[in-house]
Amino acid sequence: MGEKKRKEAAKQTAFIFERKNYTFMMIGAAFITLGFILMAGGGSEDPNIFNPEIYSWRRIRLAPAMILIGFGFEVYAILLNPNKAK
Repeated sequence: MGEKKRKEAAKQTAFIFERKNYTFMMIGAAFITLGFILMAGGGSEDPNIFNPEIYSWRRIRLAPAMILIGFGFEVYAILLNPNKAK
C-alpha cells in the first residue's frame, strides 16, 4: 500500500510557485530589462572624441534605479506565499 501512494505522489507534478508569483517575476524581469535598455548607448563613433552623453541622468540614476526595483520585485515574488490564510 505504501508503494502505491509513493508512485502516485511521484506522478503528480506541482509547480513551486503560483500564478501570482510568476506575475511578479515577469514584472521584475520587465523592470530589469528596461533598466538595461535605458543604460545602453552613449558611445562615440570616433574613440578620440569624448561624448558627455554617457554621464546623462538617465544612465547614471534612472537605469540603475529601475534595475534595483526589478530585483526587489524578484525577491518579493520568491518570498510571496499566495496560499497564506488571510
